[in-house]
Amino acid sequence: MTQKGKLFFFCGKMGAGKSTKARLIADENGALLLSEDEWLAAHFPNQIESFDDYIHYSSLIKPFIRNHVARLINVGTNVVMDFPANTRKQRQWFVSLCNELACEHQLIYLDLSDQQCLAQIDKRRQEQPERARFDNEAVFRQVTQYFEPPTDDEDLNILLVAKED
Repeated sequence: MTQKGKLFFFCGKMGAGKSTKARLIADENGALLLSEDEWLAAHFPNQIESFDDYIHYSSLIKPFIRNHVARLINVGTNVVMDFPANTRKQRQWFVSLCNELACEHQLIYLDLSDQQCLAQIDKRRQEQPERARFDNEAVFRQVTQYFEPPTDDEDLNILLVAKED
């Protein structure tokens, strides 16, 4: 019988470094990296104009992603999902998937201050000017109002990554 893979997913405010950390975790664990940004860009090019659009299109890919990840985990592949787990509801989606598959998981929580995140967003905007439309303080503030740090009662295996100011 094949040993099941492990699922890695991330919590952190916009600009916390989730995508960068996801690439590192994938390399360190011989895991397949799935990026929500890449899936959305491939399936809905130039259709995400607002945060509401993101919510809508993100929900459309979740059923397919869930089935895809389940197949990978069941054949023994470690999977790193660069998809947000920034609210209790988002994390419940991951936990229910892991419970259904009876697989191990790890939530990597990047706990950075607003100032640290905004500095990283500014740097990213300079390096990738095509992201300037969404990588700005106004979008950060809009998205951050929904952020919920993970709590002990969520049945999560959490790796806390905190950065010093």
